[in-house]
Amino acid sequence: MEVPVVSWLFLGVCLVGAWLAWNVYRPLDGRYTAGPSFFLGWLNGELGIHHIFWQGVVTLVFIRLGALDHAPGQLGLAIALASWAALGFHYLRGFEAKGALDRALDEALGPDHAPMPDRVAWGPILRPFPIHAPGVERIRNVVYGRAAAQDLKLDLYRPRGTVAGAGLPVFFYVHGGGWVIGTKNTQGLPIVNQLAERGWLCVNVNYRLSPGATFPDHLIDLKRALHWLRNEGVAYGADPDFVAVGGGSAGGHLSALLALTAGDPEYQPGFEDADTSVQAAVPIFGVYDFVEPGKTWGHGGLAPFLEKHVMKATFAEDPKAFEKASPLHRIGPDAPPFLVVHGGSDTLVPPGEAREFVRAFRETASAPIGYAEIPGAQHAFDQFPSLRSQITRRGIEIFLEGIREAHVRRSAAA
Repeated sequence: MEVPVVSWLFLGVCLVGAWLAWNVYRPLDGRYTAGPSFFLGWLNGELGIHHIFWQGVVTLVFIRLGALDHAPGQLGLAIALASWAALGFHYLRGFEAKGALDRALDEALGPDHAPMPDRVAWGPILRPFPIHAPGVERIRNVVYGRAAAQDLKLDLYRPRGTVAGAGLPVFFYVHGGGWVIGTKNTQGLPIVNQLAERGWLCVNVNYRLSPGATFPDHLIDLKRALHWLRNEGVAYGADPDFVAVGGGSAGGHLSALLALTAGDPEYQPGFEDADTSVQAAVPIFGVYDFVEPGKTWGHGGLAPFLEKHVMKATFAEDPKAFEKASPLHRIGPDAPPFLVVHGGSDTLVPPGEAREFVRAFRETASAPIGYAEIPGAQHAFDQFPSLRSQITRRGIEIFLEGIREAHVRRSAAA
Protein backbone atom coordinates (compact mmCIF):
# COMPACT_ATOMS: atom_id res chain seq x y z
CA MET A 1 0.00 0.00 0.00
CA GLU A 2 1.36 3.40 -0.95
CA VAL A 3 1.86 5.71 2.02
CA PRO A 4 0.33 9.18 1.49
CA VAL A 5 2.67 12.16 1.33
CA VAL A 6 0.99 13.73 4.36
CA SER A 7 2.20 10.90 6.59
CA TRP A 8 5.81 11.28 5.45
CA LEU A 9 5.57 15.06 5.69
CA PHE A 10 4.33 14.82 9.27
CA LEU A 11 7.24 12.53 10.12
CA GLY A 12 9.65 15.05 8.62
CA VAL A 13 8.15 17.92 10.61
CA CYS A 14 8.40 15.87 13.80
CA LEU A 15 12.04 15.03 13.12
CA VAL A 16 12.81 18.74 12.74
CA GLY A 17 11.04 19.40 16.04
CA ALA A 18 13.07 16.62 17.66
CA TRP A 19 16.33 18.15 16.46
CA LEU A 20 15.29 21.55 17.80
CA ALA A 21 14.58 19.97 21.18
CA TRP A 22 17.93 18.16 21.08
CA ASN A 23 19.66 21.46 20.28
CA VAL A 24 18.25 22.96 23.47
CA TYR A 25 20.13 20.30 25.45
CA ARG A 26 23.22 19.95 23.26
CA PRO A 27 23.84 23.29 21.51
CA LEU A 28 26.66 23.45 18.99
CA ASP A 29 29.67 25.60 19.84
CA GLY A 30 31.73 25.66 16.65
CA ARG A 31 32.91 28.89 15.08
CA TYR A 32 30.19 28.87 12.42
CA THR A 33 27.55 26.83 14.24
CA ALA A 34 27.45 28.51 17.66
CA GLY A 35 25.41 31.49 16.44
CA PRO A 36 22.60 29.61 14.65
CA SER A 37 22.54 26.95 17.37
CA PHE A 38 22.24 29.63 20.04
CA PHE A 39 19.40 31.40 18.23
CA LEU A 40 17.33 28.26 17.76
CA GLY A 41 18.05 26.98 21.27
CA TRP A 42 17.25 30.38 22.75
CA LEU A 43 13.83 30.56 21.08
CA ASN A 44 12.91 26.95 21.78
CA GLY A 45 14.27 26.92 25.32
CA GLU A 46 12.90 30.15 26.74
CA LEU A 47 9.60 29.90 24.83
CA GLY A 48 9.33 26.13 25.24
CA ILE A 49 5.70 25.98 26.35
CA HIS A 50 4.70 28.19 23.43
CA HIS A 51 6.50 25.90 20.99
CA ILE A 52 4.73 22.89 22.47
CA PHE A 53 1.41 24.68 21.94
CA TRP A 54 1.92 25.62 18.29
CA GLN A 55 3.44 22.24 17.46
CA GLY A 56 0.37 20.66 19.05
CA VAL A 57 -1.89 22.74 16.83
CA VAL A 58 0.08 21.68 13.74
CA THR A 59 -0.13 18.06 14.86
CA LEU A 60 -3.93 18.28 15.12
CA VAL A 61 -4.06 19.60 11.56
CA PHE A 62 -1.96 16.67 10.33
CA ILE A 63 -4.17 14.23 12.22
CA ARG A 64 -7.26 15.69 10.53
CA LEU A 65 -5.51 15.15 7.20
CA GLY A 66 -4.96 11.47 7.99
CA ALA A 67 -1.25 11.52 8.86
CA LEU A 68 -1.72 8.86 11.56
CA ASP A 69 -3.33 6.34 9.25
CA HIS A 70 0.08 4.94 8.33
CA ALA A 71 3.24 3.94 10.14
CA PRO A 72 5.41 7.01 9.30
CA GLY A 73 2.81 9.32 10.83
CA GLN A 74 2.46 7.13 13.91
CA LEU A 75 6.23 7.18 14.36
CA GLY A 76 6.15 10.95 13.92
CA LEU A 77 3.60 11.31 16.70
CA ALA A 78 5.76 9.27 19.07
CA ILE A 79 8.75 11.46 18.21
CA ALA A 80 6.67 14.62 18.72
CA LEU A 81 5.46 13.49 22.14
CA ALA A 82 9.03 12.73 23.21
CA SER A 83 10.18 16.15 21.93
CA TRP A 84 7.43 17.94 23.83
CA ALA A 85 8.33 16.09 27.00
CA ALA A 86 11.96 17.14 26.55
CA LEU A 87 11.03 20.79 25.94
CA GLY A 88 8.66 20.79 28.90
CA PHE A 89 11.28 19.28 31.20
CA HIS A 90 13.86 21.84 30.09
CA TYR A 91 11.41 24.68 30.63
CA LEU A 92 10.57 23.51 34.13
CA ARG A 93 14.29 23.41 34.88
CA GLY A 94 13.86 27.16 35.06
CA PHE A 95 12.91 26.60 38.70
CA GLU A 96 16.54 25.64 39.30
CA ALA A 97 17.46 29.30 38.85
CA LYS A 98 16.10 29.90 42.35
CA GLY A 99 18.84 27.81 43.95
CA ALA A 100 21.56 29.46 41.87
CA LEU A 101 20.32 32.93 42.82
CA ASP A 102 19.94 31.99 46.48
CA ARG A 103 23.58 30.93 46.64
CA ALA A 104 24.73 34.06 44.82
CA LEU A 105 22.73 36.29 47.16
CA ASP A 106 24.26 34.54 50.16
CA GLU A 107 27.68 35.37 48.72
CA ALA A 108 26.85 39.01 47.96
CA LEU A 109 24.53 39.97 50.82
CA GLY A 110 24.98 37.33 53.49
CA PRO A 111 22.51 34.69 54.64
CA ASP A 112 19.98 37.20 56.01
CA HIS A 113 18.97 38.60 52.62
CA ALA A 114 15.33 38.78 51.57
CA PRO A 115 14.12 35.34 50.48
CA MET A 116 13.58 34.33 46.89
CA PRO A 117 9.81 34.06 46.31
CA ASP A 118 8.17 30.67 45.83
CA ARG A 119 5.29 31.97 43.72
CA VAL A 120 5.52 32.44 39.97
CA ALA A 121 3.44 34.94 38.01
CA TRP A 122 2.26 32.78 35.10
CA GLY A 123 0.30 35.52 33.32
CA PRO A 124 3.32 37.32 31.81
CA ILE A 125 4.92 33.96 31.01
CA LEU A 126 1.93 32.71 29.04
CA ARG A 127 1.44 36.11 27.35
CA PRO A 128 5.04 37.25 26.86
CA PHE A 129 4.39 40.05 24.38
CA PRO A 130 4.23 43.01 24.41
CA ILE A 131 6.65 43.52 27.28
CA HIS A 132 5.37 46.36 29.44
CA ALA A 133 4.05 47.14 32.90
CA PRO A 134 0.81 49.15 33.23
CA GLY A 135 2.08 51.12 36.21
CA VAL A 136 5.23 52.29 34.41
CA GLU A 137 5.76 55.47 32.42
CA ARG A 138 8.30 55.39 29.59
CA ILE A 139 9.95 58.66 28.53
CA ARG A 140 11.47 58.03 25.12
CA ASN A 141 14.48 59.40 23.28
CA VAL A 142 15.89 61.84 25.80
CA VAL A 143 19.06 63.31 24.29
CA TYR A 144 22.00 63.00 26.68
CA GLY A 145 24.81 64.07 24.35
CA ARG A 146 26.09 64.27 20.82
CA ALA A 147 28.99 62.52 19.10
CA ALA A 148 30.01 61.80 15.51
CA ALA A 149 27.24 64.10 14.23
CA GLN A 150 24.49 62.08 15.93
CA ASP A 151 22.29 62.62 18.95
CA LEU A 152 22.82 60.09 21.72
CA LYS A 153 19.54 59.05 23.30
CA LEU A 154 18.19 57.15 26.27
CA ASP A 155 14.79 56.06 27.57
CA LEU A 156 13.60 56.49 31.14
CA TYR A 157 11.23 54.10 32.91
CA ARG A 158 9.64 55.19 36.18
CA PRO A 159 6.48 54.65 38.22
CA ARG A 160 3.54 56.64 36.90
CA GLY A 161 3.08 59.83 38.88
CA THR A 162 6.76 60.24 39.72
CA VAL A 163 7.67 63.87 40.41
CA ALA A 164 10.94 65.75 40.34
CA GLY A 165 13.05 65.10 43.41
CA ALA A 166 11.31 61.80 44.21
CA GLY A 167 14.67 60.26 45.10
CA LEU A 168 14.23 56.97 43.25
CA PRO A 169 17.23 54.62 43.08
CA VAL A 170 18.56 54.26 39.55
CA PHE A 171 19.22 51.17 37.44
CA PHE A 172 21.27 52.00 34.34
CA TYR A 173 20.90 49.32 31.64
CA VAL A 174 23.33 48.78 28.75
CA HIS A 175 22.04 46.76 25.79
CA GLY A 176 24.08 44.07 24.06
CA GLY A 177 24.54 43.09 20.44
CA GLY A 178 28.22 42.29 20.02
CA TRP A 179 29.18 45.99 20.08
CA VAL A 180 27.80 46.27 16.51
CA ILE A 181 24.01 45.97 16.78
CA GLY A 182 21.30 46.33 19.42
CA THR A 183 19.05 49.06 20.72
CA LYS A 184 17.34 50.28 23.86
CA ASN A 185 14.00 49.63 22.15
CA THR A 186 14.29 45.84 22.19
CA GLN A 187 16.66 44.84 25.00
CA GLY A 188 16.42 44.95 28.76
CA LEU A 189 12.67 45.50 28.69
CA PRO A 190 11.69 42.82 31.25
CA ILE A 191 14.13 44.02 33.92
CA VAL A 192 13.63 47.78 33.47
CA ASN A 193 9.85 47.43 33.53
CA GLN A 194 9.94 45.21 36.62
CA LEU A 195 12.25 47.50 38.57
CA ALA A 196 10.36 50.63 37.55
CA GLU A 197 7.15 49.01 38.74
CA ARG A 198 8.86 48.39 42.10
CA GLY A 199 9.92 52.02 42.57
CA TRP A 200 13.13 52.42 40.58
CA LEU A 201 14.05 54.90 37.87
CA CYS A 202 15.50 52.83 35.04
CA VAL A 203 17.66 54.20 32.24
CA ASN A 204 18.01 52.26 28.97
CA VAL A 205 20.84 53.74 26.92
CA ASN A 206 21.80 53.76 23.26
CA TYR A 207 25.47 54.30 22.43
CA ARG A 208 27.60 54.40 19.29
CA LEU A 209 28.15 51.03 17.66
CA SER A 210 31.00 49.47 15.73
CA PRO A 211 32.22 49.28 13.05
CA GLY A 212 31.51 53.01 12.89
CA ALA A 213 32.64 53.38 16.49
CA THR A 214 36.03 52.26 17.76
CA PHE A 215 36.53 51.27 21.37
CA PRO A 216 36.46 53.15 23.75
CA ASP A 217 33.76 55.22 21.99
CA HIS A 218 31.08 52.90 23.40
CA LEU A 219 32.30 53.36 26.96
CA ILE A 220 32.74 57.12 26.58
CA ASP A 221 29.10 57.45 25.50
CA LEU A 222 27.90 55.46 28.50
CA LYS A 223 29.95 57.59 30.88
CA ARG A 224 28.50 60.67 29.23
CA ALA A 225 25.01 59.29 29.86
CA LEU A 226 25.91 58.67 33.50
CA HIS A 227 27.25 62.23 33.76
CA TRP A 228 23.97 63.52 32.26
CA LEU A 229 22.01 61.45 34.77
CA ARG A 230 23.90 62.89 37.72
CA ASN A 231 23.26 66.43 36.45
CA GLU A 232 19.71 66.13 35.12
CA GLY A 233 18.24 63.02 36.70
CA VAL A 234 16.76 64.72 39.76
CA ALA A 235 14.25 66.47 37.48
CA TYR A 236 13.00 63.01 36.44
CA GLY A 237 12.85 61.67 40.00
CA ALA A 238 16.31 60.09 40.29
CA ASP A 239 18.48 59.77 43.37
CA PRO A 240 21.88 60.56 41.81
CA ASP A 241 23.66 59.15 44.86
CA PHE A 242 22.57 55.58 44.13
CA VAL A 243 23.12 54.26 40.63
CA ALA A 244 23.45 50.58 39.78
CA VAL A 245 24.53 49.47 36.33
CA GLY A 246 23.79 46.30 34.41
CA GLY A 247 23.59 44.89 30.92
CA GLY A 248 23.71 41.76 28.82
CA SER A 249 26.42 40.28 26.57
CA ALA A 250 28.39 43.21 25.11
CA GLY A 251 26.32 45.28 27.53
CA GLY A 252 27.59 43.04 30.32
CA HIS A 253 31.14 43.80 29.22
CA LEU A 254 30.49 47.54 29.03
CA SER A 255 28.53 47.73 32.28
CA ALA A 256 31.34 45.91 34.10
CA LEU A 257 33.89 48.32 32.61
CA LEU A 258 31.70 51.27 33.56
CA ALA A 259 31.69 50.06 37.15
CA LEU A 260 35.45 49.41 37.21
CA THR A 261 36.70 52.65 35.60
CA ALA A 262 35.01 55.31 37.74
CA GLY A 263 36.52 58.74 37.17
CA ASP A 264 39.09 57.53 34.62
CA PRO A 265 39.79 60.71 32.59
CA GLU A 266 40.79 58.71 29.51
CA TYR A 267 37.15 57.75 29.07
CA GLN A 268 35.70 61.14 30.04
CA PRO A 269 36.95 63.65 27.44
CA GLY A 270 35.53 67.06 28.21
CA PHE A 271 34.03 65.92 31.52
CA GLU A 272 37.12 64.58 33.23
CA ASP A 273 36.06 65.69 36.72
CA ALA A 274 32.57 64.18 36.54
CA ASP A 275 31.50 61.56 39.07
CA THR A 276 31.00 58.38 37.05
CA SER A 277 31.04 55.97 39.97
CA VAL A 278 28.28 53.42 40.47
CA GLN A 279 27.16 51.71 43.64
CA ALA A 280 26.54 48.21 42.22
CA ALA A 281 26.93 46.24 39.00
CA VAL A 282 24.97 43.34 37.47
CA PRO A 283 26.67 42.12 34.27
CA ILE A 284 24.72 39.32 32.62
CA PHE A 285 26.37 36.76 30.27
CA GLY A 286 29.12 39.31 29.70
CA VAL A 287 32.53 39.18 28.02
CA TYR A 288 35.32 39.94 30.48
CA ASP A 289 38.64 39.33 28.72
CA PHE A 290 39.94 40.93 25.51
CA VAL A 291 43.54 39.84 26.20
CA GLU A 292 42.78 36.16 25.71
CA PRO A 293 39.32 36.45 24.16
CA GLY A 294 37.40 33.23 23.92
CA LYS A 295 40.02 31.26 25.87
CA THR A 296 37.30 29.03 27.33
CA TRP A 297 35.15 29.01 24.19
CA GLY A 298 34.67 26.19 21.73
CA HIS A 299 35.99 28.29 18.83
CA GLY A 300 38.41 31.14 18.17
CA GLY A 301 36.08 33.56 16.43
CA LEU A 302 36.06 36.37 19.00
CA ALA A 303 39.65 37.59 18.68
CA PRO A 304 39.58 38.39 14.94
CA PHE A 305 36.13 39.95 15.32
CA LEU A 306 37.32 42.28 18.07
CA GLU A 307 40.46 43.23 16.18
CA LYS A 308 38.65 43.97 12.92
CA HIS A 309 35.40 45.57 14.07
CA VAL A 310 35.69 46.83 17.66
CA MET A 311 39.31 47.66 18.51
CA LYS A 312 40.49 48.39 14.92
CA ALA A 313 43.92 47.06 15.85
CA THR A 314 45.52 43.70 16.47
CA PHE A 315 46.55 42.53 19.89
CA ALA A 316 50.16 42.35 18.69
CA GLU A 317 50.02 46.02 17.68
CA ASP A 318 48.51 47.37 20.90
CA PRO A 319 48.25 44.82 23.73
CA LYS A 320 47.75 47.56 26.33
CA ALA A 321 44.54 48.72 24.63
CA PHE A 322 43.10 45.20 24.81
CA GLU A 323 44.07 44.91 28.46
CA LYS A 324 42.41 48.23 29.32
CA ALA A 325 39.26 47.06 27.50
CA SER A 326 39.07 43.91 29.66
CA PRO A 327 37.03 44.00 32.89
CA LEU A 328 39.14 41.06 34.07
CA HIS A 329 42.19 43.32 34.06
CA ARG A 330 40.50 46.41 35.54
CA ILE A 331 39.45 44.99 38.91
CA GLY A 332 40.73 47.12 41.77
CA PRO A 333 40.31 47.07 45.55
CA ASP A 334 37.66 49.81 45.38
CA ALA A 335 35.36 48.04 42.90
CA PRO A 336 31.66 48.22 43.82
CA PRO A 337 29.60 45.13 44.74
CA PHE A 338 28.85 42.82 41.81
CA LEU A 339 26.25 40.21 40.99
CA VAL A 340 27.47 38.23 37.97
CA VAL A 341 24.80 36.21 36.14
CA HIS A 342 25.57 33.72 33.38
CA GLY A 343 23.81 30.89 31.59
CA GLY A 344 25.15 27.42 32.25
CA SER A 345 24.42 26.40 28.63
CA ASP A 346 25.61 29.62 26.97
CA THR A 347 27.26 28.79 23.63
CA LEU A 348 27.98 32.35 22.46
CA VAL A 349 29.84 33.31 25.65
CA PRO A 350 30.50 30.13 27.65
CA PRO A 351 30.49 30.58 31.44
CA GLY A 352 34.19 29.84 31.97
CA GLU A 353 35.06 33.49 31.37
CA ALA A 354 32.55 34.64 34.01
CA ARG A 355 33.96 32.17 36.52
CA GLU A 356 37.46 33.54 35.89
CA PHE A 357 36.26 37.11 36.41
CA VAL A 358 34.57 36.19 39.69
CA ARG A 359 37.69 34.40 40.91
CA ALA A 360 39.88 37.42 40.12
CA PHE A 361 37.39 39.79 41.74
CA ARG A 362 37.40 37.81 44.98
CA GLU A 363 41.18 37.91 45.06
CA THR A 364 41.44 41.66 44.44
CA ALA A 365 38.35 43.63 45.47
CA SER A 366 37.12 44.24 48.99
CA ALA A 367 33.44 44.48 47.97
CA PRO A 368 31.28 41.35 47.84
CA ILE A 369 30.46 39.51 44.65
CA GLY A 370 27.83 36.88 43.97
CA TYR A 371 27.90 34.49 41.04
CA ALA A 372 24.74 32.87 39.68
CA GLU A 373 25.27 30.32 36.92
CA ILE A 374 21.76 29.51 35.77
CA PRO A 375 21.29 25.81 34.90
CA GLY A 376 20.18 25.19 31.33
CA ALA A 377 20.18 28.88 30.39
CA GLN A 378 21.34 29.99 26.94
CA HIS A 379 22.80 33.35 26.02
CA ALA A 380 20.30 36.24 26.29
CA PHE A 381 17.84 34.09 28.25
CA ASP A 382 16.67 37.14 30.20
CA GLN A 383 15.28 38.95 27.16
CA PHE A 384 12.02 36.98 27.27
CA PRO A 385 9.64 37.05 30.27
CA SER A 386 10.13 33.30 30.71
CA LEU A 387 10.07 31.26 33.92
CA ARG A 388 13.87 31.25 34.17
CA SER A 389 14.05 34.96 33.37
CA GLN A 390 11.38 35.88 35.92
CA ILE A 391 13.16 34.08 38.75
CA THR A 392 16.49 35.62 37.74
CA ARG A 393 15.04 39.12 37.64
CA ARG A 394 13.65 38.66 41.12
CA GLY A 395 17.10 37.66 42.35
CA ILE A 396 18.64 40.74 40.72
CA GLU A 397 16.03 42.91 42.41
CA ILE A 398 16.80 41.41 45.83
CA PHE A 399 20.52 42.04 45.26
CA LEU A 400 19.96 45.66 44.25
CA GLU A 401 17.61 46.34 47.14
CA GLY A 402 20.07 44.76 49.57
CA ILE A 403 22.96 46.88 48.33
CA ARG A 404 20.78 49.98 48.40
CA GLU A 405 19.67 49.35 51.99
CA ALA A 406 23.31 49.00 53.04
CA HIS A 407 24.12 52.23 51.18
CA VAL A 408 21.31 54.09 52.98
CA ARG A 409 22.51 52.81 56.36
CA ARG A 410 26.07 53.95 55.67
CA SER A 411 24.87 57.36 54.50
CA ALA A 412 22.73 57.81 57.61
CA ALA A 413 25.64 56.87 59.88
CA ALA A 414 28.09 59.21 58.16
